[in-house]
Amino acid sequence: MIIGYTTGVFDLFHIGHLNMLKNAKSMCDKLVVGVTTDDLVSYKNKKAVIPFDERLEIVRNIKYVDAAIAQESMDKFEAWKKLKFDVMFVGDDWYNTEKWNNFEKQFNEVGVRIIYFPYHKGTSSTLINETLLNLRSEK
Repeated sequence: MIIGYTTGVFDLFHIGHLNMLKNAKSMCDKLVVGVTTDDLVSYKNKKAVIPFDERLEIVRNIKYVDAAIAQESMDKFEAWKKLKFDVMFVGDDWYNTEKWNNFEKQFNEVGVRIIYFPYHKGTSSTLINETLLNLRSEK
């Protein structure tokens, strides 16, 4: 059985999120998804619009997701120690960055493949947030 793992904030859930989960599930038998906690989102000096418990419940109920758990740390290797996944899925906006090059070295040592999916260029939570702010400021 191939266990896959991916993470995200999944705030303002949109088609890019759904496509990523669908594609990830097609490449593994069991897909575990880490949903970033509100405290961890704040490390980027951001705040999720949708509270963590609701985002977790949304992701948990996507048909491609076998399990949704709290992502409480940015250290993906710590997650692997707990979950022992075989493959990790991540957006290609992280490809060839120092952080992910280091993760690749760690994961290669334990036989975990990292698959980079094309970042969804159309809709994004950031774009949705900006659009909502612009619409609200027009009133």
